[in-house]
Amino acid sequence: MRKLYLLLPILFLIYWGCEEPTEEDTTPPTVSISSHSSGQSVNGIVTITVTTQDNEGISKVEFFIDDSLVLTDTESPYEYEWNTTQYEDGSEHIIKVISYDNSENFTESQPILLIVDSRVYLWGELYSIENTDSLDLGWNQLTGSIPTEIGNLTNLFYLNLGGNQLTGSIPPEIGNLTNLTNLDISNNELTGSIPPEIGNLTNLTKLVLFENQLTGSIPPEIGNLTNLTWWNLEFNQLTGSIPPEIGNLTNLTYLILRSNQLTGEIPSEIGNLTNLTHLYLHENQLTGSIPPEIGNLTNLEYLWLYSNQLTGEIPSEIGNMTNLEGLNLYDNQLTGEIPESICDLNINWSNNSVFIISNNQLCPPYPSCIEDYVGEQDTTNCN
Repeated sequence: MRKLYLLLPILFLIYWGCEEPTEEDTTPPTVSISSHSSGQSVNGIVTITVTTQDNEGISKVEFFIDDSLVLTDTESPYEYEWNTTQYEDGSEHIIKVISYDNSENFTESQPILLIVDSRVYLWGELYSIENTDSLDLGWNQLTGSIPTEIGNLTNLFYLNLGGNQLTGSIPPEIGNLTNLTNLDISNNELTGSIPPEIGNLTNLTKLVLFENQLTGSIPPEIGNLTNLTWWNLEFNQLTGSIPPEIGNLTNLTYLILRSNQLTGEIPSEIGNLTNLTHLYLHENQLTGSIPPEIGNLTNLEYLWLYSNQLTGEIPSEIGNMTNLEGLNLYDNQLTGEIPESICDLNINWSNNSVFIISNNQLCPPYPSCIEDYVGEQDTTNCN
């Protein structure tokens, strides 16, 4: 029995020494970029997400942009917040990751190409960025309609969508952007009418909607925009009359409503706009006479009323506009004698790029300052 006790430790040592060693892990992990597909356009802060697995566990994941290591992530979920705003718009970048397991086996992912492109920003997740206060996407070839979610950006004070290929109408939700001071949606293909909700933007100083295909009338709510200094609606298809509420916009310096289909008379309230330096109402279908209140615009430098259907006499109050440098009344149906007060203006009468009054029905005798520059007149009905 004693001999057996002595033999057991020896047998144990023999067994332990003969046990097979543990096999070394040589299986690398699997890894892929799961958040994006190759060729996708991105902008702003982009989250690159990785899916990776291993039988022994993952120790780290390395993120590369254009072969430069930008992050080593040691905790799941394996993600990298890529700030694309530091890259040139339209630039292409190769994204790849390398995943390591606990045995230092590693696998490199299939690389993907991502394109930095601000044109997808608005149509993607831009409207969810609550703290955005300035958005300049002018001349970026944006297409499609303006999303109604634009109304969520209530902190915006500057919005420029001009010079794109936007279609559809201006969404009424734009009236939610009550902090806006500058709104430019010019040079697009917008249709439909100007929403009355635009009158909510009482902080606006600049409103630029020219060169679209806007129709309908100018909403009277425009009179709420008492801080406007610049308003441009030229080259649209607007109809109806100029609302008298325009007289509320006493801070205006530029008023450009040319090249529409506006009808009716020039409202007398336009005489309230005493800060105006430029008034362009030409190439419409305006009727009636030039209101004498226009003489209140003593800061006006350019008055363009040509190619309308204006009738009646030129008001003598025009002589009050002593800062006038340009006067164009060409191609109307103005009648009667030209008031002598016109000679109080400091216009270069011989320069037909700043003064033209022809193609009317104005009668002689003409004031001496312009008698050589009245051009062709229909004097059939003159005495």
